Amino acid sequence: MHTQRSSVKKYLAILIGCLFISAISFAQAQGDTALPPKDTATRLVQPVKPKKDSAVRKVVTVPKKVDSIGRAKDSARIAAGRDLVRKDTIRRDTVRRDTAAIFRVTAAQLKAIEAFQQVLKGHPYYNFFGRPMVITGNEWHRKDEDDLFYFLAGLLFYFALIKVFFSKYVDNIMTLFFRVTMRQQQIRDQLLQTPLASLLLNILFVVNGGVFLGFVAKRYGIAPTDNDWLLRGYCSALLIAIYLGKFILLKITGWVFNVSHATDTYIFVVFLVNKMIGIFLLPVLVLMAFPYPPLYTVVLTLAYIMLALFLVYRFIISYKPIRNEIKVSRLHFFLYLCAFEIAPLLLIYKVLLIFVERSH
Repeated sequence: MHTQRSSVKKYLAILIGCLFISAISFAQAQGDTALPPKDTATRLVQPVKPKKDSAVRKVVTVPKKVDSIGRAKDSARIAAGRDLVRKDTIRRDTVRRDTAAIFRVTAAQLKAIEAFQQVLKGHPYYNFFGRPMVITGNEWHRKDEDDLFYFLAGLLFYFALIKVFFSKYVDNIMTLFFRVTMRQQQIRDQLLQTPLASLLLNILFVVNGGVFLGFVAKRYGIAPTDNDWLLRGYCSALLIAIYLGKFILLKITGWVFNVSHATDTYIFVVFLVNKMIGIFLLPVLVLMAFPYPPLYTVVLTLAYIMLALFLVYRFIISYKPIRNEIKVSRLHFFLYLCAFEIAPLLLIYKVLLIFVERSH
């Protein structure tokens, strides 16, 4: 009996020991599952393998400190940015207030100006606020044409005075030139009785012809000088030399061959046409002095055509009176025109070309 009780106690003690050992093993297993994984701890801080629970707790608390420092820095940056924005706003308000005080404009007007500036900044064709560009160019010098304007105005006033004081003379010239009547000799005699008006109109022809030839010379680059007024003076002197030489030659010819009446008639016709050319050139000179570039060539071409018609008309109206005075054939008259009218002009043109080629 006693032996059986002692065996039962022994079995109970073994059973209790097994249960105790099992409970300890279960508790240790639960504690191991509560720890964080090794790779997580390594990823958070440093690749150091923790050995104790205290080290694991320290590893867990390190990211909190780093996060708090980063937040503190971000908050400092935000505060600094807000401070800058506040200072910039204060500065803009101060500038606006000072601008409004200086120029006495309202806030609405300042906003309108700023809006307009924004529009200019964003405009695709006007680079007002972009980088400046350096553009080189030649200095433009304005050509002063005031003296030419007053000179042409003076020519018009000069002709107006002739028209006012010698109106009958001008009317007789127009009548004789455009409507040759049976009273031709009578009108011619009336014209010869007014030498002053004839002289004034001859001066008008010389001046207008010189200015016209000066424009033509500048147009084709055959000017012997760069001074425009000197060039016009040369052209006027050339016309004086041509017609004075023709006058002297015709007078000598008429005296030598005893045909003074015929030569006087021809001289009268020549200077009559010259007077009409001088009047005709007045509007042409105005158009050439201040031209509209596309029409300049048209005006010059029309002037050439009209001058050629004037010369042909002069030959036509001078042939009949001369034929009545002298028995001359058309062939002889044509040879005279070629020798004394056309050949001198061609010779002068050739001399000018040679002079310009040598000067350049």
